[in-house]
Amino acid sequence: MTMTPSLSDRLQRYRDDLEVIEKDEPETARALAETMMSIAYKTYEDGGHAIRTVHAKSHGLLEAEVEVYSDLPAPLAQGLFAQPARYRAIVRLSTTPGDILHDSVSTPRGFALKILDVEGERLNPEEDSRSQDFVMANGKQFNAPSAKAFLKNLKLLAATTDRAEGLKQTFSKVLRGVEGLVEKLGGESAALKAMGGQPETHILGESFFSQLPMRYGDYVAKLAIVPVSPELTALTGTHLELDDDKDALRHAVEEFFRMNGGTWELRVQLCTDAERMPIEDASAAWSEEESPFIPVARIHAEPQTAWSEEKALSIDDGMSFRPFNGLSAHRPLGSMMRMRKLAYRRSAGFRSERNEPGIDELSKTGEALHPDVARRVTTPSQAPIAAGGVAR
Repeated sequence: MTMTPSLSDRLQRYRDDLEVIEKDEPETARALAETMMSIAYKTYEDGGHAIRTVHAKSHGLLEAEVEVYSDLPAPLAQGLFAQPARYRAIVRLSTTPGDILHDSVSTPRGFALKILDVEGERLNPEEDSRSQDFVMANGKQFNAPSAKAFLKNLKLLAATTDRAEGLKQTFSKVLRGVEGLVEKLGGESAALKAMGGQPETHILGESFFSQLPMRYGDYVAKLAIVPVSPELTALTGTHLELDDDKDALRHAVEEFFRMNGGTWELRVQLCTDAERMPIEDASAAWSEEESPFIPVARIHAEPQTAWSEEKALSIDDGMSFRPFNGLSAHRPLGSMMRMRKLAYRRSAGFRSERNEPGIDELSKTGEALHPDVARRVTTPSQAPIAAGGVAR
């Protein structure tokens, strides 16, 4: 375990009223879900296989172990991390688009972690689930401040799904150049990266962040997953040529885990004050000087086959990774999380009813989706949305 930075002596206690619920949130949630489902319908129509509406392309599917550290200070020993323990886990590495693109369309990367056989009070007790999901991306800030702003961006994305891949590749190259200039000046643009300006770096050298807050037992936190083993840290910032291989990221992950294992740390940034570290502003970065990320667990993956058709059937098709699948102690917070809950459920249901064997994780991980998800029937509100944004 690495040296632990000092905890702040003033921490924000969790309260229900930390979240501010807007009156029109149900309408925004439905619009988000409908727009995301329009992506699902389009890719299913074109490819005959139901894929995720975001993070559709996987680059690594790993079996791992999570070890919760012992002797954590009380504010860090919360929920899943209350006691030292070891858990089996699944890691899914991905990139953000909802269509399967050439890797030269360089977009932000994702790290989805499913921790298995977790005990405790569930967020959704009606679901026969015993896993805890944490969904991360390789940027500290979300690319939109609110669900409504995200919806505007998503509608533009939906209109280009499964279209003009060559143009996307060219546009991505231009945006990478612009992002490179921004970073040389000491900055970083989540918006540029989201549109295709992600630098061409090795995915295994990246650090990943929850970006959005969650309940952390009696407190409020954001999470990070950071590479710590020398084999992984050596890849941080390493250039990876993406232009000549449509699956360059996947092949790089496969090559690494053929000979190496890898270890990441799971770290927690506790909120010290909800005014300075807002819950509802999805794009706000919390000060690491005021509250650093502190290690609470390690994630280790042994050498293995990092991607295969069999694993894709089991994990890509047979599992969902949803922030609301987990313990009550780790409930997602803020409007961006609340607004996407319906979309996550509809996306999982859409894939489950169209792909064999469907999303039934009971036999693999002790998780089974609620029948409302597993057997969802398409309704008019889930109909595809045309490029002009009108449901049909």
